[in-house]
Amino acid sequence: MAEVPHTWRFFRAGGFDQVRIDTAQDLQALAQLDQKLWVALSCPVKGIEFDARSLQFIDSDNDGQVRVPELNAAIAWAFERLLQPEVLVQSLSGVPISQIRSDDAPGQLIKTAALALAAELGKTETDVLTVDETSAAQAGHAARALAAWEAAGAHALPLGDATAAAHALVTELNAKVQDFFTRCQLAAFDARAVAALNVSEDALKAMAPAALQANAQAIADMPLAQVSAAGVLPLTVGVNPAWCARLASLQATVVRPLLGEVNTLNAADWQAITDKLAPYAAWLAAKPDPLAEGDGLRDLEKLARFVRDLQQLANNFASFKDFYTRQGKATFQVGTLYLDGRSCELCVAVNDAAKHAAMAGLSRMCLVYCDCVRGAEKLSVAAAFTDGDSDQLMVGRNGVFYDRQGRDWQATISKIIDNPISLRQAFWAPYKNLVRMVGAQFQKMAASKAKEADDKLVSTALDASKKGAAGTAAKTPAASPAPFDVGKFAGIFAAIGLAVGAIGTMAASLVGGLFALLWWQIPLALLGLMLLISGPSVLLAWFKLRSRNLGPILDANGWAINARARINIPFGRSLTQLAQLPANAERSMVDPYAEKPAQWPYVVVVLGVLATVVWFLRFKT
Repeated sequence: MAEVPHTWRFFRAGGFDQVRIDTAQDLQALAQLDQKLWVALSCPVKGIEFDARSLQFIDSDNDGQVRVPELNAAIAWAFERLLQPEVLVQSLSGVPISQIRSDDAPGQLIKTAALALAAELGKTETDVLTVDETSAAQAGHAARALAAWEAAGAHALPLGDATAAAHALVTELNAKVQDFFTRCQLAAFDARAVAALNVSEDALKAMAPAALQANAQAIADMPLAQVSAAGVLPLTVGVNPAWCARLASLQATVVRPLLGEVNTLNAADWQAITDKLAPYAAWLAAKPDPLAEGDGLRDLEKLARFVRDLQQLANNFASFKDFYTRQGKATFQVGTLYLDGRSCELCVAVNDAAKHAAMAGLSRMCLVYCDCVRGAEKLSVAAAFTDGDSDQLMVGRNGVFYDRQGRDWQATISKIIDNPISLRQAFWAPYKNLVRMVGAQFQKMAASKAKEADDKLVSTALDASKKGAAGTAAKTPAASPAPFDVGKFAGIFAAIGLAVGAIGTMAASLVGGLFALLWWQIPLALLGLMLLISGPSVLLAWFKLRSRNLGPILDANGWAINARARINIPFGRSLTQLAQLPANAERSMVDPYAEKPAQWPYVVVVLGVLATVVWFLRFKT
C-alpha cells in the first residue's frame, strides 16, 4: 500500500510561501519536504541566539554549521527515543520520564539514567526532567569520572611530578631515536650501509659556505649521531648540534632517574625507558571525555534538549515563522539598538564589519555597524534602520544596545551603509538638500567676508605701525589713491542687474502663471510642482524599499538562505520603532527657552495677500 503523502500547510510572509511546523507529524515529515521550499539550508552554530549546546548535539560532524540532513537526523533520533512524539511540539522545558522508550538497549540506558536522576531529585516517573537538571547531572557525572581518573593517575607516575615533562620529552624524541637505532641495525646487517646512512661529504661541503645555525632544518634532519654497527647513542659528546640540548635534558630528567648515571643509550635502554613510562601513557590515554558518557546520561540530556528546542529550531530554519509573525525573536536577532530616538530590532552579530558589509550591502537596507563594549567584553552588531530618516546617523554617534539577556552595552557607530529608509525621507530629501546647499553657500560667503574684514584690519594695523615707526624720518609724498574706475564698476553693476532681472522675471512669470489659474487650481498646481521635485526621489526610493532583502545580511553571517526573504515597507516599519509620547501623556507646549518668533514671515505673507488682492482687482474688473 502506497504511503499517503503528508499534507503541508504554508503561510505567506516576506513575499514567499513558508511551511508551517505546528505538529509532530509536520516535524517527522520535514525530511520529505523539497529543500527548495526551505528558507535556509544551513545556519552557523555561533553568532545566533540559540542554545549552543543543543546546536552542538545536532552538528554531528562538528564543522560549526547545522545543515538540513543533520536537523532531519536529530528529529528522527528524537522520534525513535520517545513513546509519544507529540511532546516535541508542546513547548516543554525537558523530557517527561514516562515518554522515554525503553524497549531497546539505548533506550534502557536512557530510562535507567532518568529514573536514577529522578530519585536523586525527589521526582516521580510522571515528572519532567528539565534541560538544566539533565545538564547538571551529566556535568556532575563527568566531574566524578574525571576525579576517579585523576586518583588512578597517582599510581602511574614513575618520576612523580616530573613524569609529565619526561613523557612529553620522550614522545618528542621517540621518532628520531628510533630512526637512529634502525640505521645502526642496517649498518650491523651490512657494513656498506654505514657510509650511505651517515651524512655524505658532499652534503657537508654544500653547507660549508653558508652561515650555519645549530637549529637549522638541514642540520636537524641529520641523524642524532654517527651511525655505526655498535648501535650506541651518545648523550653528551658527538651529538647532532640541533638535538644536543634535548638529549642533555633527556639524560638529566629521564635517563639518570630511571637507568642511573650513564652517558650512552642502546636500543634496549630506550625500550626500557618507554616501558617504564607506559603506565603513564596508558593512564593519559584513558582520560574520560565529558561529552561521551556511556551510561545514558548524555543521551538523556540530548533528548531533553531536543524535546525543548527542535520545533523552535525548525521554525527558524525551514521557515522564519518567529521573525515574520512577530510573535517572538528570531534566532539571528541578537538584541535591540536604541539610537537617534529609535529602537532597531533587526540586529545581527558580526565579526568583521568590512567583510560583512561587502555582502550585506546587497540587501538595500540602511545598515549601521556598531562596536559595543560592556566592561572588558566587546561585541559588534549590524542594525537595520527601516523607518525614519538618516539625517542624524553619522560615524562616532553613541547609543545603547540591549542583548537578548537584557544586558546593556555602550554602542558606537563605526560604519554606515546608506540606503533609503522611508518614503517620507525620500519626499523631503530634495528640499533638505537645497536648504543644506544654500546654507553651505551662505556660510562660505560669510566666512569669506569675515576673512576679508580680518585681513583688512590686520593690514591697517600693520600700516599704522609702519607709519609710527617712521615718524622721525623725512616725510615722503603720500601715494595718490587709485582713480575710480567707472568702467570696471559699471560692468559689475550691469552683471548684478542682469542677475536680479533674470530672477525677477522668473519669479514674475511663475507668480503670473500661478495667478492666471482659477482659485481651486492653485493648490493643485503647487502640489504638482512638489511632485515634480520630489517624485523622482520617491520613485527611486520606492523601488529600493520594495526590493529590500534579508538574505544578504544573513548570508554574510554564514547562513545559506534559500529564499528571497523580502522586508517590505509595512513590515520594515514594525522593525524600527520611532519615539512617541505615551497615549495618556500630558503635554505642555510652553517652552521658557523657545526662541522668539520672527516677524518678517508675517509681513511677507501680508504683503503677498495684498499684492494678490490688488492684482485680482486690477485684472479681473
